[in-house]
Amino acid sequence: MTHTDDGPSLARWRWAVTAAFALGGITVSAWGPRMPALATGLAVGPATIGLLLAGTTAGAVAGLLLSAPLLRRLGSRRALGGALLLVAAGLGIMGLAAAIASVPVIAAAFVVTGAGVGLTDAMINVEGTAVEQAAGRTLMPRMHGAWSVGIAAGSGVGAACAALGVTPGEQFAGEAAVIAASAFAVAAGIPRHRHEPAARPRRTRSEALRQWARGWLDWRLLLIGLVMLGCDLGEGGANSWLTLAARDYHGQTAAAAALFLTVFAASEALTRIFGGPLVDRIGRVRTTQLTIGLGIAGVAAFVLGGSVVLILAGVAAWAVGVSMGFPLGMTAAAESGPDPAARISVVGTIGYVANLAGPPVIGGIAQVTGLLSALWLIAVMFAAALAVSGSLGSRAAAP
Repeated sequence: MTHTDDGPSLARWRWAVTAAFALGGITVSAWGPRMPALATGLAVGPATIGLLLAGTTAGAVAGLLLSAPLLRRLGSRRALGGALLLVAAGLGIMGLAAAIASVPVIAAAFVVTGAGVGLTDAMINVEGTAVEQAAGRTLMPRMHGAWSVGIAAGSGVGAACAALGVTPGEQFAGEAAVIAASAFAVAAGIPRHRHEPAARPRRTRSEALRQWARGWLDWRLLLIGLVMLGCDLGEGGANSWLTLAARDYHGQTAAAAALFLTVFAASEALTRIFGGPLVDRIGRVRTTQLTIGLGIAGVAAFVLGGSVVLILAGVAAWAVGVSMGFPLGMTAAAESGPDPAARISVVGTIGYVANLAGPPVIGGIAQVTGLLSALWLIAVMFAAALAVSGSLGSRAAAP
């Protein structure tokens, strides 16, 4: 593996990867604020919208599974640039579909965009881990913070476009153009010849597949995935149910409930941005244990809290709980054995499954117990993640 140790080149590499994280966040938040307009324009109901969004997740999982062979074949620079161009193509198709009001075309667009996001997600985590190793300090939480900032920015753009009367098709087309132009700038910042096929013995497809399959039999890798699953379920549960719970069970107005979610997103982003030095001081395992422990307390405060101050404090602590497990799990997975891209594909798939299945499971429980009681599932999964958080230790320290 080629590392770039001189200051300017390392800085370009780091900022290129950070920018790619931000572009990923902007992408996944592009359509959420425009769902009411999309549903009206396409003349579809919530069930169809749910199926369309499931296509995004399916595409993302496919992208994760394809990331390792593409990275080996194309090298980091071309693979990451190509993944971002695929994202841009998906958003472009989405813009066309919105303009012509075609449900089949927009369904294809969601799958293509999801595949681009999955590919990008895997590759930026591989690159981020390599940047950390070259820099000799913890940077992944801050890079994931850029993803969170991108989500906030993308949501803001969507809300502004809706307020200004910009159609979803125009918005998606504009974002596609920005991401396509940015793809070339990001690729230029990746060092040449990283993970190029010539740099290592070429493997057959069957050998590569066996290497990936072995990851699903690696108990330590699966435990890392469980940590990430708990944190991803906590994040997905908040995104799906926090505002509804605040409005219907804590007596907040719709505007105030939306502010609760803003507090959650800001707390998660700030923890990721400023959490790196804490990891360098006390290590990945203790940082994960500390943040997840706060997450358990935060969920409890939100469910049981009787005052707005306590409930908001619970929201902030809940966000801290989900903030570090995913980025630190990606680093731990990449370091846990050979072929980092394949290993990241395994744990990333577990995380995406949590995001896909978790919110509906919470909804199903809520039908029986009520939504606040159903949110205890998040605390339970946090506890499971806490129990196996030792799996995030460095490989040298691992038993």
